[in-house]
Parts: sequence; C-alpha cells; structure tokens
Amino acid sequence: MDGLPDEPDHDRHLSAVAPGRRLLMLVVLVGLGSGVIGALFVGSMHALQAVLWPTHWDLAPHLALMVGVGLAVGLLTRFLGSPGDVELLVDNIHVMGGRDDIRDLRSLIPVSLLCIAVGGAMGPEAPLVQTGGSFGSWIAHRWNVDRDELRILTITGMAAAFTVLFGAPLGSAIFALEILHRRGLEYYEALLPAILGSLAGFAVYVALTGVGFQPVWHFPAPAALRVVDLGWAVVCGVIGAALAASFTYLSVATRWLFRRVPPGVRPIAGGLSLGLLAIWSPYALTFGEAQIDPLLARRALVLVFVTAILAKLIGTSVTLSSGWRGGFIIPLFFIGVAAGRLLHLLVPSTNEIVVVAALMSATNVGVTKTPIGSTVVVSEMAGLRLLPTTLIASVVSLFLTSEVGLIHTQRDREGAFDRSSDRAAVSPVAAATADGTVDAPVVQPTDEKPGEEGAA
Repeated sequence: MDGLPDEPDHDRHLSAVAPGRRLLMLVVLVGLGSGVIGALFVGSMHALQAVLWPTHWDLAPHLALMVGVGLAVGLLTRFLGSPGDVELLVDNIHVMGGRDDIRDLRSLIPVSLLCIAVGGAMGPEAPLVQTGGSFGSWIAHRWNVDRDELRILTITGMAAAFTVLFGAPLGSAIFALEILHRRGLEYYEALLPAILGSLAGFAVYVALTGVGFQPVWHFPAPAALRVVDLGWAVVCGVIGAALAASFTYLSVATRWLFRRVPPGVRPIAGGLSLGLLAIWSPYALTFGEAQIDPLLARRALVLVFVTAILAKLIGTSVTLSSGWRGGFIIPLFFIGVAAGRLLHLLVPSTNEIVVVAALMSATNVGVTKTPIGSTVVVSEMAGLRLLPTTLIASVVSLFLTSEVGLIHTQRDREGAFDRSSDRAAVSPVAAATADGTVDAPVVQPTDEKPGEEGAA
C-alpha cells in the first residue's frame, strides 16, 4: 500500500492475544498516540502563532504576510502533493474502512499550521482529525486487522483528535461517528472504542500540556429554563439552519470564483483576499476560538454582531475555497455566538445563554449533520449543563438542512456490516484533477460525488 508497509509487522505476543483484547489494546494505543500527535500539533501551532498571529502585526505588514503564506501554501502543495481533506477520509472509512495512503500528511501538516497560525479563518479541527484518523489506519495496517477493526481504529483516531481540540471526550467520540453520516450515528459498534480512545487521548494531552480540565470558554450560567425557552429553541434551530445554508451557498459562490484562478495562484489570491477583508473587520481573520469569550462579554450595538457574522462567514468561505487548510467547526460556533447575542439584543426577553448555546450547535449541525455530538461538545466546551433547548435547536436544524451539505461523502452505511463485506469495494470518489481537487456540486440530497475541498 502507498505510504504504508507492504507487509505489516506482527508482534508475536500481541498476535497471540484474544481478538477482543487485541482490539482493546490497539484502541488505547491509537488514543494515546493521537493525544501525543495532537499535543505536538497544537504546540507547533502556538509557536507559529507567536510570530504570525494577526494581533502581532499592523494591517499592511500582515497583509503582505498573508500573501507570503499563500505563496508558501502553493509551493508546498506543488512539491509535496495535495494535503487531502476530511471528505476523502470519510469516503475511505465507508468504502475501505480507513486510509490506505497517509503520504498527504507530508503536505497537510505544514500547510495547515501556516494557514491557521497566520490567521486564516479556519481552525485545527480538520487537520487534527485527518492526522488522527490516518494514524489509526496506519496502526490498523501494521497489525493487519480486518476491515471492521480498521474502521473502528480509524474512527478512534478521529475521536481522540477531536478531543484534543474540544476537551470533550464524550462529545468528541459521538461527533466523530455522526460526521460520517447525514442522519445520525450508524457505526454503533465503534462507539465504545471511540469513547475509550477519546479518554486515552485526552489523558495524555492533559498530561503533556498541563491544560487542566477547565472548559475552553467561560459562559455565565443560564437563567432558569422557562416553557417559552422551548419555543425559542425551535426559532434558534430555524435561524441556525439559515446560517448554515448561507455558509454552504456562499462557499459555492467563492469556490466558483476561485476556480477561475490558476491552482498555483489560488492560495496567494486567498491570502490577499483575507488580508483585505481584515481591513474591514478583524472578525474575518482567525478561526474564532479566542474571539468567543470577548464577543460574549462585549456590550455592543446591533451593527457589531451583524458585522461579526458576515465577516466570519465570508472569511471562512474564502479560506475554504482558496486552497488554504483548516476546519470550519469552531468558526460556525463563533457565528452562532454572534447570532445569539444579536437575537438577545433584538429580543431582550430571551434567555441569552440559552439562545447562544442553541445557535452555536444549530449552526454547526446544519453543515456537519452532528446533532448529538454538537450538543454535547458545545455544552462541554462552554462549561454548561446539558440543555434540552440546545438539542431541540440542533434537531430542528438537522431536519431543515437535510438537503444541504458540504461533506458530500457522508452517507448511510452499506448493507449488513459483517465479515462478508470485506471484499474489495470501488470508491465513489471521482478522479482528482491535476491540482488535486474534484469537481462536483456542493449541494446535493443524495450520495453523489464528493466536493472539492472537504473540511470539518
């Protein structure tokens, strides 16, 4: 296999262990390894941010820096190959159980680190998940497991990688399983291994970094729930679905525009566009994690929150479409926070934290189709108790956006998942073009060709 050993080595002691115990040991190994990889990735990202982050530069020098990073991205992609994307990883999991070629990590890791550290409007979630999932596949191939266990170990690597970023082991495990499908978790047999791997990855990440167990964001406790809050949760689901659809169709438009630019010049054009957007609003840059707490505490007018929503929508769409790498989950959370603050400003009788949490989850669910995972992740990252209103908004958004999506390889599992399914399967992924992209519609109701740039 490309990028993997032709003949996986077998440790005679581990091979002699009962299959169930062997899988358990491999799940823990993948979780621990993904935690170490995540710590190294995040540490490298923070080191680069200390030099490249937008707050360290004036607007004009940083604009030049954005263009320079775009040039570096183009060169790295040309000489090291396509960085791949989460969309292809999802397809590999459905068809083969996992990755059979991990060479795209040579390009993915340096490209994504540069894009995130300089202030691109997408975060580390997609690169971390690709890397964790690829590591799980690599371990699986090393021990020559069957396709069932290959899929479980790949999902475990994804879950552990999500945990490094979210600090939410349970939510991350469910999120990693839901993101493979459009209508909920289906590879149920991977749930407990994914949770175990998430816990192992979280433990080693906390031990290595000393980040502690505090939530990522510091939300005030919500006021006591009222019956009317259930109705507002439905409203938030509708608004979140509209924001998700806006992000999807805006990405369609920006992809169409950037396809008119030669592939080698595309990342440079993306860097220039982002630098110019930053002159309009600083919210057009960065993936939003560090912007959420200040935005939540800020006393501002309607125009500030409207600008924050539009700037992050446009900035993330430009980043996604121009060959820059990263994930859009946390930017969607940021958009949800801004929309929640805006809704409360317009309707002061609403329970502010309730609508903010509901819109964070609903906006993300409309794109990623992860209603349970998003609900749990938002609650854990914000240090909130699990609110029924957040789940209501997520489910409403899922139903309203069932025909809209950016991750086109999400689909139902095929047939009974048994040993007979280990026969060779043909991937529905279309042949890549010369610049490593695949041309296909972005919005589709059925399992058709995947899109051009997948992220999460």
